[in-house]
Amino acid sequence: ELTCLPQNISSLVVYYNEDLFRAAALPLPSDDWTWDDFVAVARVLTQDHDGDGVVDQYGLGVEPSLYRLAPFIWMNGGPLVDDEERPSRLTLSRPPSLAALEWFVALRQEHGVAPGRTEEVALDSESRFLAGTVAMYLNSRRGTPTYRTIDGFTWDVAPLPRGANFTTVLHSDAFCISRASEHKEAAWSLIEFASSREGQTILAASGRTVPSLRTVAESPAFLSPGLPPARSYVFLDSAAVARPVPVVSTWEEIERVAGDEIARAFYGEISATTAAALAVERTREYFVLAAHPR
Repeated sequence: ELTCLPQNISSLVVYYNEDLFRAAALPLPSDDWTWDDFVAVARVLTQDHDGDGVVDQYGLGVEPSLYRLAPFIWMNGGPLVDDEERPSRLTLSRPPSLAALEWFVALRQEHGVAPGRTEEVALDSESRFLAGTVAMYLNSRRGTPTYRTIDGFTWDVAPLPRGANFTTVLHSDAFCISRASEHKEAAWSLIEFASSREGQTILAASGRTVPSLRTVAESPAFLSPGLPPARSYVFLDSAAVARPVPVVSTWEEIERVAGDEIARAFYGEISATTAAALAVERTREYFVLAAHPR
């Protein structure tokens, strides 16, 4: 049942500092790079420039959340929930799902390529990317307008590294009219215009939106010759394999609670196995309370 008109179809990608890759004599990320490739370059790009034992430049910045973890679970052949249509629990303890969580946690705990909790609180990874001290940062298209203010280095985007298969997580917005609206006709007129070629072209000019109207998404209005990212096609190529998280009324609470445990594992406070078990158990009540779409 169509309830809203899609405005944006983005995906999670890797924003990267091209200058840091070149300074380290590394090839730029390819469209088919792997998890191993990703870890290898992140390790090289994590550097202590002055030899004082403190990392000055990290290879990766990533939010340790369920939303960021989800595509890696799917790429490893694991499920995020027990039933995509009517989920009743998370499945982070399933072997392929847990293996993906362990790989994700190892980015910080084994490889040390991302900032620790104290460092992240002091200066978050997105700010570090803007400052040129984080080489790669995972985000959706929404980061593009901010990153276009960068004048100290060249940056671009790459797809997520591939696991056993390739997918990403859907980031999408839509135009909706509230049932309680007293101006439904005016709201519909706005939505009609915003969803038209002209309206979508205006939205694309902001840099934030990957237009849901294909003719605009495949035009210079979005691909933006002369403006970063040069490889905006990555968002279009990823759209075909982007997967949504479950649509349930309590998903925000589920993400928050599970994210707390994922972050504790990422920052070395508990093991990945413990985090998975706690995330499953602590979110169980929210699945019971959830209202599902008809």
